[in-house]
Amino acid sequence: MTSDDRVSRARRGLGLYFAVVVPLSAVIEWKIATSGGTISDHPGLVLALMWTPALAMLVARVALREGARDVSFRLRAPKGHEGPKAPLARPLLVAWLSPVLVGALAYGAAWASGVEPFSPKAMATFGLSHTPAGLRFVVSLVLNLTLGTALSAITAAGEELGWRGYMLTRLVDAKVPYPVLVSTFVWGLWHAPLIAAGVYAAGPHPWLSVVCFFASIVGGGALAAYSRLASGSVWPAVLFHAAWNAVIQGTFDGFTAGGDSAHTSNVLTGESGVLVAVVSVLVAVALVRGRHVMFRSPSDPMGQPRPLFARTLSDDAGP
Repeated sequence: MTSDDRVSRARRGLGLYFAVVVPLSAVIEWKIATSGGTISDHPGLVLALMWTPALAMLVARVALREGARDVSFRLRAPKGHEGPKAPLARPLLVAWLSPVLVGALAYGAAWASGVEPFSPKAMATFGLSHTPAGLRFVVSLVLNLTLGTALSAITAAGEELGWRGYMLTRLVDAKVPYPVLVSTFVWGLWHAPLIAAGVYAAGPHPWLSVVCFFASIVGGGALAAYSRLASGSVWPAVLFHAAWNAVIQGTFDGFTAGGDSAHTSNVLTGESGVLVAVVSVLVAVALVRGRHVMFRSPSDPMGQPRPLFARTLSDDAGP
């Protein structure tokens, strides 16, 4: 496939993708926002919403007869491959443990300062209500890093199959400038209506929550994009998204007074908290700085090493 063919096909794919994901997501988000309560009161609608990116990806792939090879569902290059191979260990570790680092720094600062108190309210249902708070926190963190992440992957996969499994690589191939930054903006915009409506990740000032969430999405989107592009596989991106939801919402929000994944009285913490936004960006910069070879699949490099936020990320997608 020539460079011009790749660009043309990627642009058609993006058009089809957005033609499905935008109106379908808008309808579901409107239904959630106008039905009362928070996202936790509408699990079926939330599940449907989180799988709209995957549905949009499927429609685009079927319509253009693209197949699914570049998602990629492989974690390693096929046997016998002698060319460049995508690394796996580092992207997986970044994906799995970076949410813990963000939580420890952001929530730890809030707890240490006393502005948003540590509250050992979680884990009581596990028969640990009379155990030391520190032990409960450790148990919660371990469970959410393992079982919680595995369960969260059921919904996270719906988003990542679309955002990083399709949209991101098409933005690269379509010659869209700064594709990782654009992908994070789209991801943040997709969440914004529910935050502004006060039903998801909303603090006492919903529009401040939207701004801070966009900032944290830049950091989180960079980590998800790195996990996908450095490994050549969608699975590390799914791991990051699932671990983030399980660890930040399940453990760190669960041990913060006033904290909740849907609506919180806190300003510094939560997914749209000021500290979480700042720390997310700093952690992303620390972990993904430098130049990296990007891979469409574990055995298909896009070109020469580039910074993650470079204007172009592949040799055949450059101006």
